[in-house]
Amino acid sequence: MDDHGTLTTPADDDSTLVLLTVEEAARRLRIGRTTCFALIRTGELESIDVGRLRRVPADAPAEYVARRRAAKRAA
Repeated sequence: MDDHGTLTTPADDDSTLVLLTVEEAARRLRIGRTTCFALIRTGELESIDVGRLRRVPADAPAEYVARRRAAKRAA
């Protein structure tokens, strides 16, 4: 809630965001920051550099989950 008693939406739930921080992507996936960086490092989770910053496209966490689900069904 904000100062006026209104419910606020966390930034990582904002559907208008195009890019997420690694921490926001990790929260969406309900994993730790270190695990999220490991997924990025191995290429399993898409990310891009914006200057010196690392950002995850907002649709990348859902795509990662979809690929994992498809791989599990195929196994």
